[in-house]
Amino acid sequence: MIAVSRGEADIPLRGVTFAGPRGKLGNMPGYLARPECFGVKLVSLFPGNHAVGLSSHLGLVLLFEAEHGRPVAIMDAAEITAIRTAAASGLATRCLARDDAGDLAILGAGEQARGHLEAMLAVRPIRRARVWSRTMASAAAFAADQGHRHGIVIEPMEAVRDAVVGADLICAVSTARAPILPGDWIEPGCHLNVVGSSIPAAAEIDTAAVVKSRFFVDLRASTIHEGGEYLTALAAGAITPDHILAEIGEVASGARPGRLGPDDITLYKSLGIAAQDLASAYFLLEQARAQGVGQTIDF
Repeated sequence: MIAVSRGEADIPLRGVTFAGPRGKLGNMPGYLARPECFGVKLVSLFPGNHAVGLSSHLGLVLLFEAEHGRPVAIMDAAEITAIRTAAASGLATRCLARDDAGDLAILGAGEQARGHLEAMLAVRPIRRARVWSRTMASAAAFAADQGHRHGIVIEPMEAVRDAVVGADLICAVSTARAPILPGDWIEPGCHLNVVGSSIPAAAEIDTAAVVKSRFFVDLRASTIHEGGEYLTALAAGAITPDHILAEIGEVASGARPGRLGPDDITLYKSLGIAAQDLASAYFLLEQARAQGVGQTIDF
């Protein structure tokens, strides 16, 4: 993310094709200078997949080496997307959340909720965890399964407001198209990772939440075209374009400040960018070669 913010990457906006009435196909190409590679993620988005036990994001990451342009790897996009998205929120939390933040609320109980719980546990000492989902059954199942996996107690909550009362870490990872979290429910000092919405027409938090937050993004260009929460607040005249304070790579490098005081509300808007997929794929290829795993095809 530091390399992206320093201009050491070429990240076009993602292309989206409607794949019939049930889903979409996303096309996310990119080039990364460090480590040098380029490629594309082709991923289908079928929200109804959860009902049949499949990930909503399925596809491939195609990785190329940058010296001769040879394709060097084909990888599973679902796993990479799940892990890299949560890892980026972990980076944002490390950079922006208070050092003592540890009261976690997760809004959503799907794949990204699982990844974000793991990421938050990696970067902050979580002392309390709560989860909300649209059905209490989903929240309870998540709490039982993930609580057992990580050896912690997770409280399933029936209402969003109950989940976020007293929270100083909130991960919004739902499929909500309309806001589920009003700004007046967010307490001073909180850090939010807003992840679930990735199109202009969807927003998990309301305009008041955007206005009261120090607002950070993964990539400015994608946010001003695809960030539903930002675009809604901008259209309402509640913010101006300079409400985007920095990309998270600028904060990570020290080029821009993040949190200024203990009562700041900080917000990281994640849309996901191809550089994250490329860095993940490059790392996986290195590990596969070192461990002698995977299948090699000559052509």
